[in-house]
Amino acid sequence: MKHFLYIFIPVILLSSCDRFNKLLKSTDYELKLTKAKEYYEKENWTKASQLYEELIPVVKGTDKSEDVYFHYTWCEYYMNDYLLAQYHFKNFTRQFPDSKHSEECYFMNAMCFYYTSPAYQLDQTSTVNAIKEFQSFVDAYPGSTRIDSCNMMIDKLRTKLEKKDYDIVKQYYKLEDYKASIVATKTFLKDYFSSLYNEEMYYVMINSYYLLASNSIQSKKGERLQGAMENYVKFVDLYPKSAYISRAENIYNASKKLKENLN
Repeated sequence: MKHFLYIFIPVILLSSCDRFNKLLKSTDYELKLTKAKEYYEKENWTKASQLYEELIPVVKGTDKSEDVYFHYTWCEYYMNDYLLAQYHFKNFTRQFPDSKHSEECYFMNAMCFYYTSPAYQLDQTSTVNAIKEFQSFVDAYPGSTRIDSCNMMIDKLRTKLEKKDYDIVKQYYKLEDYKASIVATKTFLKDYFSSLYNEEMYYVMINSYYLLASNSIQSKKGERLQGAMENYVKFVDLYPKSAYISRAENIYNASKKLKENLN
């Protein structure tokens, strides 16, 4: 009996494949459309996608074009091909700007970027694009029920960028590239003005100015020591109870003494 089943099951599969291949070669486009819907409803995304893809040029310019393209795009999404799905979701909004699905596709375009956003240590191009697309959606549909979801996604993505930029600052600092550390820290404080890392960033910048000055030629020491002192004053004003206060104060006093000796 088992031997019979081992033979019977492959025969069924081959027969099914043969029928589908005949369907693909068929010129009966109404049948293809019907079967594509059946496969879609059964969540057989691969076969539905193949049929819809063939139908797209056939129905172009007809009242079926929008529906075919919409379902084809969702097939790509359900098959986790987010790069292709993103392209088609965005393209759908261009081709059918007045469609009832346009808002949904605009949002899903951003979601596809979100799903392709990698770990923070890697290149963050998709992360930046996702933020741009979510923000673009918010601007285009300010009254949408999806606004809260967009804001939540933007916050998650910005946290990823924040962590990456934090690590960049710390890497420059660790490598004793104090000039780069200062530039990166200033950018970080500008881009993430409410970050939990900002106390540490101020301390890193103050010490980077001081250490850079200590290793500078005489003509540049004064300006860099002044940078350490000025940022210490800002730091104390913003974070008077910071755990870095005593260390930052020591750097300030050392900077002040060195600067006085330059005169």
